[in-house]
Amino acid sequence: MPFDAVVFDLDGTLLDTIDDLADSMNLALRAVGLPPRSADECKLFVGNGALNFAQRAMAPCDDESLLAEVMKSYRQAYSQRWACKTRPYDGIIDMLDELGKRGVALAVLSNKPDDFTRLAVEKMLPGRFKVVMGARPGVPHKPDPQSALEVASSLGVSPEKCLYVGDTNTDMRTASGAGMYAVGVLWGFRDRQELLDTGARTIISHPMELIPLLDGGERTH
Repeated sequence: MPFDAVVFDLDGTLLDTIDDLADSMNLALRAVGLPPRSADECKLFVGNGALNFAQRAMAPCDDESLLAEVMKSYRQAYSQRWACKTRPYDGIIDMLDELGKRGVALAVLSNKPDDFTRLAVEKMLPGRFKVVMGARPGVPHKPDPQSALEVASSLGVSPEKCLYVGDTNTDMRTASGAGMYAVGVLWGFRDRQELLDTGARTIISHPMELIPLLDGGERTH
């Protein structure tokens, strides 16, 4: 088998989190008198950590004191409602179960804070991953490849033997920087062209399409 491990992004890849993210951000924006954002807008804002999400949602406002208020309110709101609407995407459970049967090492790597990443995986996708890693203080966020390389090391698998699966340019650039095989997914937050432009080597439109890739089966873009 050409690939021994699969590393997954979380939001927009394994879990459809956008409604809880958008609802929490809109509560924070309204609290400081800023207009709300649609879920589709938020799909373009997320992926690079909570601070970037808040800054993009607030734009064109760039008031630093308001940013601090928004961040505090957003974190409080999200801690209370992160699982209200969040669910695995259709086909994710079946795909993970098939990978488990094949003995493939599985990991999650997210720019969501580490505690929330672990909590979400434990609640929504328990018992399936050898390594679960979110954003941690002092460690560069994706697309810096440091955390992806750390995941590969923890799995005991060389980066070139890892499929990296994600839904944004951040994920594709992370995979490329770490020397992993970048797989872009179309059910998440971004479109085909963004994924191709930033390093996707394969694009899939359903989770089960990942299975043939383990044996080196190529798909057209």
